[in-house]
Amino acid sequence: MWGLLDLAAFFIPIIIILVIVAIFLSFVPLGLWVSAVSAGVKVRIFSLIGMRLRRVRADKIIRPLIKAQKAGMDVNANQLESHLLSGGRVDNVVDALIAAHRANLDLSFERAAAIDLAGRNVFEAVRMSVTPKIIETPWISAVAIDGIEVKVIAKVTVRANLGRLVGGAGEETIIARVGEGIVTTVGSSQSHKSVLENPDLISRTVLSKGLDNGTAFEILSIDIADVDIGRNIGAHLQIQQAEADKQIAQAKAEERRATAIAKEQEMRAEVERMKAKVVEAEAEVPMAMAEALRNGNLGVMDYYKMQNVLADTGMRKNIGETDLTKIFDKKENPDKQS
Repeated sequence: MWGLLDLAAFFIPIIIILVIVAIFLSFVPLGLWVSAVSAGVKVRIFSLIGMRLRRVRADKIIRPLIKAQKAGMDVNANQLESHLLSGGRVDNVVDALIAAHRANLDLSFERAAAIDLAGRNVFEAVRMSVTPKIIETPWISAVAIDGIEVKVIAKVTVRANLGRLVGGAGEETIIARVGEGIVTTVGSSQSHKSVLENPDLISRTVLSKGLDNGTAFEILSIDIADVDIGRNIGAHLQIQQAEADKQIAQAKAEERRATAIAKEQEMRAEVERMKAKVVEAEAEVPMAMAEALRNGNLGVMDYYKMQNVLADTGMRKNIGETDLTKIFDKKENPDKQS
């Protein structure tokens, strides 16, 4: 029987070999290497070890690489790894390259990677280049020259332009430009009836403006899906203008009334001042008469005649004040019966 030393001498080398194999397999994804070799993709073991040391998931490189080389694409592992380290989606880029190759589209790996890093879905862009997309605008409101509001819904058929995807404007710009073109076309129409009779006039006019310049799409067609009549904007504006004119006229009338009231108050103040002067003058008359009697310049009969004149003057004065009061009352209360 073996002793303890013999057993230790037998198992220790085996344990060391197993540890070395475990360490090797932890650094080398042997399954991926076998898959790559069996698919005819040349990948070195040291390349896989380098990916492991750079903390790059080898499966995100090897599987798209197998897919690309099986499809006949000229792509290497370094390109895929560089794109992955830049934050790109390697599998999406490879799918886009394969789709573009099948559709005979000119798309290189560098351009596909740039489109992907720009935040766009390059695979969807390739699909849109093959199969155009229809963008439907919301209700666009425009007003013809006759003042009638026209509401339009348009369907814009676009195709992705792979050469302008990087830096090109998106769908929102297309919708905004089409809306602007519709508003301009309807606004230049003499009547809303002409828009209803020839809605294709809008399509032709808007399409001729080159609305896809600077965008990531190529506009193939603009079709008017629906046309509806809205409010009579011209009549509404006229009503508002009439209401504004009415308020201005009322303000001017109120201003004239305030001016008349101020003049009337000024006249009353002038009358009061005249009355005060008359009272003041009347207060001086008795003193003057007394002085004339003392000096012998005025006789008794002359005094009595003067008293009669004063009585007549007072009577006329009372009659005049009554008439003035009636006139002022009529001005202040026109409906009051005299």
